[in-house]
Amino acid sequence: MKPDKKEFKLGKNRSGISKTLKKFEKRDVIKRIWEKDTTIWKKGENYDELIKNRLGWMSLPTEMISNCDEINAFTDDLRENGFTHAVVMGMGGSSMCPEVCRDTFGIREGYLNLHILDTTDPLTILDIEDSIEIEKTIFIVSSKSGTTIEVDSFFRYFFEKIKKIKGEEAGKQFAAVTDPGTFLESLAGEKKFRKVFINPADIGGRYSALSYFGLVPASLTGVDIKLLLNNAGIMMERCMRVSTKMNPGIMLGTIAGELALEGKDKLTFFLPYELRSFGYWAEQLIAESTGKEGMGILPVEGEGIGKRSSYKKDRVFVRFILGKENKDEKKIFEELTGDKINLINIRLKDLYDIGGQFYLWEFATAVMGAVLGINPFDEPNVKESKDNTGKVLEYYKENGKLPVQTPSADQDGIKIYLDEELNQKKLSGDDRLSNWDIEKYLAYFFEQIKKGDYAAIMAYIQKDKINEKYLQKIRELFRSRKEIATTVGYGPRFLHSTGQLHKGGADNGVFVQIVAEDTRDIDIPDRPYTFGILKQSQAIGDYQSLIKHNRRVIKIDLGKDIEKGLKELFKILKKTL
Repeated sequence: MKPDKKEFKLGKNRSGISKTLKKFEKRDVIKRIWEKDTTIWKKGENYDELIKNRLGWMSLPTEMISNCDEINAFTDDLRENGFTHAVVMGMGGSSMCPEVCRDTFGIREGYLNLHILDTTDPLTILDIEDSIEIEKTIFIVSSKSGTTIEVDSFFRYFFEKIKKIKGEEAGKQFAAVTDPGTFLESLAGEKKFRKVFINPADIGGRYSALSYFGLVPASLTGVDIKLLLNNAGIMMERCMRVSTKMNPGIMLGTIAGELALEGKDKLTFFLPYELRSFGYWAEQLIAESTGKEGMGILPVEGEGIGKRSSYKKDRVFVRFILGKENKDEKKIFEELTGDKINLINIRLKDLYDIGGQFYLWEFATAVMGAVLGINPFDEPNVKESKDNTGKVLEYYKENGKLPVQTPSADQDGIKIYLDEELNQKKLSGDDRLSNWDIEKYLAYFFEQIKKGDYAAIMAYIQKDKINEKYLQKIRELFRSRKEIATTVGYGPRFLHSTGQLHKGGADNGVFVQIVAEDTRDIDIPDRPYTFGILKQSQAIGDYQSLIKHNRRVIKIDLGKDIEKGLKELFKILKKTL
């Protein structure tokens, strides 16, 4: 993106954005960001310490260059010793960048086939296990602390498997990426891990793409990590420019922040196929950073191009152009945006420009926080869902079962849950909840959608081609029939990304939680619960948290046959929306 060229379609919003840019220049905001002046975001002693401990990402492109030889030597050691697969076990910031690099660059010949494990869904775990040669696999335990319940469970499961084969040598098939002095660092020493990478402590997970968390897995697949960092370094230098109009990070962050304040808070990404998964990473970064204190910017990734009528004034389009611009595609976007929708074009010469994009969006997201007046480096509501999950698991330990939830309606194998207390003002008198069928529940629920809302589908099921197809069809229904922005997230991975925005952001979300009965389950060594129970507990905890925040949420249980349930749900929604 070149800020000195006309890559922004800002329309009537241009004057407000220009005023903010001038204000930033007058107040030396760029210089103060680089001096790590925390008052750019929030004032107060508590914020000063918290924010300063999260700004290490700013210099990573230059600081990590000297660590590349160490990383590449680790990769070469694995290749020479016959390793053919790698599994990254992490959540949120620990897993998103590795997935983007794998999908963008593919697996270079002779390098390791990379798998990302960031879900407690039993079928997904079993699928990964079936697709690797376990004795030729390196497991990367990726966590700032190592105490995250999902990562701890992944490690326990696979370490037990390797121990049965290798005995005391099991640790040689594990490596760790973590912060200094953590539980995971101690564990790695105790279990004699093959390698431990100690990351700088002053980097938050979602800002860690260009640290060991992103670079180690990228190297394993054959990515030239020095070239990736050099590209990011060029962008870093551009983000140091004191002229706001020549600084791409300040420009992008100010535009997105100011437009959000004017109600244009749905940042909708259109990505070329090669960069399709960049949206996952950007979604987590922006949603978790800005979604708090009753405001936020919703990143929308994965929506196909729709009809002009599907998009309202609350949208901002972000279009990535890789290489030479397609004239037909350019015409489509000119027609889609019209006079009402703003457009940001991002131009990339080649795939390695993604290194610069990691840095650009991190810097821009920090600027968005300054425009919105929030701290973009914390995630207060993420802990809330974790605590709720812990309470559900405690109940399970004490009672041998999960808390009983009574469905509001049960028909054809599908169960609907709608909190009575939350909806009692509208559902009173003779027209009791218990008198309704599923269609009436769904019709009532989606009648609550208003202008400026978005629909979030939160699916605690396996992400496979069939499920993805039906969830996208349901998503398209919401967008076309209700003319609102839509997101699809898989649990529990979204709890570490958009989950923060769901609870801490504005009350403009309509939440559809989809669960199902697990047909297979897996024990977690030395834990009194299984992966299936853990996933269900996370879904229950998330549902409870949304209700606590008075969010509009409905829970749909598809039963044992997920495909059949999704087909039936789609059919019902076509009638009711």
